[in-house]
Amino acid sequence: MQKTLPHCINIGNVKINSLVSLSPLAGITDFVLRKLIREYSQDCLLMTEMISSEALVQKSEANITFTNHKESPVSFQIEGHKPELMARSAKILENKADIIDINMGCPINKIVKGQDGCSLMKNPELARDIVIAVKEAVDVPVTCKFRLGWSQDSKNFIEFAQIMQEAGASAVTVHARTRSQLYSGSADWSELAFLRGEIDIPYFANGDIVSPETALKCLEISKADGIAIGRAAMGDLSLLYRTDKYLKEGILIPEPDLNEKISMLKRHLDEEIAFRGCENGIKFFRKFYPCYIKNIRGGADYRHRLVTELNYDNILNILKEILHNEQE
Repeated sequence: MQKTLPHCINIGNVKINSLVSLSPLAGITDFVLRKLIREYSQDCLLMTEMISSEALVQKSEANITFTNHKESPVSFQIEGHKPELMARSAKILENKADIIDINMGCPINKIVKGQDGCSLMKNPELARDIVIAVKEAVDVPVTCKFRLGWSQDSKNFIEFAQIMQEAGASAVTVHARTRSQLYSGSADWSELAFLRGEIDIPYFANGDIVSPETALKCLEISKADGIAIGRAAMGDLSLLYRTDKYLKEGILIPEPDLNEKISMLKRHLDEEIAFRGCENGIKFFRKFYPCYIKNIRGGADYRHRLVTELNYDNILNILKEILHNEQE
């Protein structure tokens, strides 16, 4: 049993009874995924998908991100580069959110070309103005998520974090890669340790945290106050809970076996269908199949069959076939 860690983090006036948060993932951390993760863990901080401030203010943002307050603690993440619009969108979301998070780390081209996401790391003054505007607009804590920097030659995360703190951010999350790395290579947790002592607000480490053990290792190396789990949660609804349990109590709950993962998959698929309708739910769920059935015999063939199948009963038959073949 490993030595247990502190059980909570204060983000402004919000107390989170966990060191574990869900990292926002566009098209992934929707209402359904958050709902299912919350059934396992009541304490972990959940984060919504990235929400376009312009779309939200223009009322064209889909209702997919909107829920009641039963998700609490939950952070709504907004994206944009216009301080006034960011403030207005934050105000729209304020009564649904415990925390408002500002995306300053998304690396994909269509986001950074519009001066949003990680491109804000190249314009700290604008990023500061956004935080100030959002902070003045809402009464809930404001946080930011960003990267080590734009490139290996322009790592400015320490100075950037200091500016965000001065502007009023109550916490920051740092993905331990640069924008130029996208999601390739390995996250460099050791870089994040340089933040310790440079800012007074909590910071969360993000990147390559795939298990309770890697979460603990990340905390030890990064010296962070908490961790944010992203893509690894796509195929394991229990991961945040198991990680929280390990960090709080030193209890290592085994990873779900294939039977359990197939059960999770079915529940997840059913909830997406109930939320989006049969055809749209099945299409939306295609991105999750590889995560639930990775490392099985004949995985490539099964993945191809599942992502091209639109008939619900046929999907269930393929899942039965997977279980049968794995048990032989």
